[in-house]
Amino acid sequence: MKDILSTIIAAKRIEVTEAKLHTPMNMLERQLDELQLPRVASLASSLASSPYGIIAEFKRKSPSKGWIKADGDASSIPLSYQNSGASALSILTDKVFFGGTDDDIRAARKSGVTLPVLYKNFVIDEYQLLQARLCGASAVLLIASALSLDECKQLRNSAKALGLEVLLEMHTESELAYADCLPEMCGINNRNLGTFTTSVEQSLRFVDRLPSEAVKISESGISDPSTVNTLRSAGFRGFLIGERLMREDNPGLALHNFIAAL
Repeated sequence: MKDILSTIIAAKRIEVTEAKLHTPMNMLERQLDELQLPRVASLASSLASSPYGIIAEFKRKSPSKGWIKADGDASSIPLSYQNSGASALSILTDKVFFGGTDDDIRAARKSGVTLPVLYKNFVIDEYQLLQARLCGASAVLLIASALSLDECKQLRNSAKALGLEVLLEMHTESELAYADCLPEMCGINNRNLGTFTTSVEQSLRFVDRLPSEAVKISESGISDPSTVNTLRSAGFRGFLIGERLMREDNPGLALHNFIAAL
């Protein structure tokens, strides 16, 4: 199968370059200075203190399965997640491959969402960190397989300077070295971003190799409450669930029932 991640990153570089031409980086920096945005809630702390640790994800489609919920409303579904007991939210802001935009986070915040929000995108440039801070995100995703170690360290430092936490996502043994970036959260993606095959065993295989001071998160392929219990027993404190909820007619109710089953 063609490496989907490489295709996405190539498209993202073009997208960021075009965005900079339309709205230069210094303009975003000026907006941030003028707005004096308040510090947002900590995603890591929310997960560490939660008895459930569910990160409920809002996304309309995926590269591997197409549209999941094309009419998904960012002003209602994220708030329903909050009301149903989510510890944090993840909102996809990639338009081409996932059908989202930064405005989805703005809409969620405007609707009353106060939970920490993960800016879920393919972050390769500091420009995107400014975009994340401006739209109301609490943390950003950095994907080890999309960055060099030096790039990851630089983006992690820039995020910290902006008041953003980092969820560092890893998938292979060689990527565990990226934990030297000292992110607040270390995630193991159970889905291979090249082939999009999924196995929760990936999280269990690497959990003991993650730094003890980071909040450990298992991502993707979690569809059953018993899986969360197994992962929690292994040391994970965050569990990212998206497609399992978004395919339901009422994602908020689905989350409520999922947590009740825990």
